[in-house]
Amino acid sequence: MAAITDFFDGYIARKRNQITRLGALLDPIADKLLMSAAFISLVELGLAKAWMVVIIIGREFAVSGLRSIAAQQGVTISASPLGKGKMVSQVVAISVLILGYELGEFRFIGEVALWVVMIFALASGVDYFTKFTRAIVLPRKE
Repeated sequence: MAAITDFFDGYIARKRNQITRLGALLDPIADKLLMSAAFISLVELGLAKAWMVVIIIGREFAVSGLRSIAAQQGVTISASPLGKGKMVSQVVAISVLILGYELGEFRFIGEVALWVVMIFALASGVDYFTKFTRAIVLPRKE
């Protein structure tokens, strides 16, 4: 439910052109806290492997750090389609794992969904590192 309300909040803000700096700053932090809390809870319940969650959450810290460094250099690294795919896959995986816990089914589907999150997390992490390297580490000389 939190992810759905977050989606509509962003959608309505963009539609009404009511995007604020504070909202742009806090929204990604809230997203990361929400996802991290859910994944850590799933580990505690034995529904997700800790090493997978460490990779997923570690990617969040790494990408946030890269974007922060880039911003200090005056470069914006925008969200990529892979990053958006990661977010959607996280919501689906968390939902399916919770449903599996509550209903006793979907366990296998939840594990597959968690692997999909890992693939998106790693692929989008590499994408951000590539963009960062091209923009900050190896800038083009014109």
